[in-house]
Amino acid sequence: MPTADSTVKERLLYFHDIVLPSKWEMEKELAMRFLSIGVVKSALEIFERMEMWEQVVLCWQAMERRDKGVAIVKELLEGTRTEADLVVSRAKAGGQIRPALDAARTAKLWCLLGDLEPDNAEEHYKKAWEISNHTSARAARSLGGYHFTRNNFSEAADYLRKAAAINPLLSRTWFTLGCALIKLEKWEEARDVFSRCVTIDDEDGESWNNLASVYLRMGIAETGKTDKGEVDDDATLVEDTTLTSRRIPFANKLLAFRALKQGLRHSHDNWRMWTNYMLVSADVGEMAEACRALTRVVEERATKDGEACVDFDVLDRLVDAVTRADDEDGTVSGGQGGVQAAESQYNPNTGKRLAPRISDLFNRTLLPRFSSSPRIFRACARFLVWQSAWGAALDAYINAYRASVMSDERVATDLDRFRAAVVELEELVDVMRNLGPRAAEESESMAATGGEEGRRRKTTSWQFQARGLVRTFMGRTREAFGDQETEWQKLEQLLEELRS
Repeated sequence: MPTADSTVKERLLYFHDIVLPSKWEMEKELAMRFLSIGVVKSALEIFERMEMWEQVVLCWQAMERRDKGVAIVKELLEGTRTEADLVVSRAKAGGQIRPALDAARTAKLWCLLGDLEPDNAEEHYKKAWEISNHTSARAARSLGGYHFTRNNFSEAADYLRKAAAINPLLSRTWFTLGCALIKLEKWEEARDVFSRCVTIDDEDGESWNNLASVYLRMGIAETGKTDKGEVDDDATLVEDTTLTSRRIPFANKLLAFRALKQGLRHSHDNWRMWTNYMLVSADVGEMAEACRALTRVVEERATKDGEACVDFDVLDRLVDAVTRADDEDGTVSGGQGGVQAAESQYNPNTGKRLAPRISDLFNRTLLPRFSSSPRIFRACARFLVWQSAWGAALDAYINAYRASVMSDERVATDLDRFRAAVVELEELVDVMRNLGPRAAEESESMAATGGEEGRRRKTTSWQFQARGLVRTFMGRTREAFGDQETEWQKLEQLLEELRS
């Protein structure tokens, strides 16, 4: 027997024991590979040489030469041209072929003709369905797809159910059926259908996403009924971008969360799924996962959509989960009357356990990409205040003011915007009064220990910064709104207070 170190001469003695595919099988595989990568012309030459006419039709269809494909299909239906596989099958059967197989072949050809002639597609598909005696999954699937594209979802669902019953292992049939059922708002059946999809192919991210959507819609349908059994219109209206509602039962949200989590393993670059996952995670209290999802959404969309890709409501909830945690160490209290260490349960979604993720979200994802977003700076400032980083928090509030007011040209021309800007300036000065002394103490402490940041801050007091901001604002708006007594008196009084 040959071993791993056998010579070539010894190995060749066993050459004929190897089961190698035939030349024709290898050529067919090569042509299919060519077709899959778009080298259609080379695939067409091989298929024509091997007389695989159905694949030849697909090649002409891919090359947008439907007329040649139609001619070949009609010749096949008339019998003037025959596929090589059919010739071999008839030869093996002694010149005869079973009627059922011949009917299935004819039905498939009529389906191909329907694909090539969209104007007469329904007629050809129905002929294929009748010829096969209602046994062709291809014909039923084609009829279902035809009606689905024309928004005839009820008829589409009927044909797709028949196709799935004939060939229950084709996941795309189940997927299209599930989409039709969603349009018909048959949530329970849609749930079963998409569950079947992910059972057949557990790497189908779209099916997992749709299954999650169905769970959420089911919750709305269940809670959107009045006591009399009538549907409450307000309860059934849900925005597509939100997907979540307080009316949805928590159990449904949790099922949707698990479905999306599974689907994202196979659709890691699908930002729409990440957006849904972010919203559902925030609703079920999985803030660590919501933070990860927000990071992925920003990474995928920031270049194209800019600041619009940030969900500020979710961002605020993430910061609140840290700053408003009951136990700062990120544990959930056990027992009554206090925290018992033995009964404490680790919780990565609040307090100090979540803080490192939020810090990375700001420092590595948001702030490097968006330098002119007031809401991001304010959220970051709240987080820094929780960390007792007074100087950095003060800078973040000032940056938020600059992004909101100083960079807005409407402040000097629009009265309503001017009044709103006065309110923002007053709030900023109040924040500076609160954080300024703490930041000064922090800078003195850092300077005493040799900190470079402390020496930089020591040269600028918060009063000086505040007076500069107020003077700049007044100088910018004096010409347009100097006659607005109420707002202008507030500004003058504010400046006088800062001087004293």
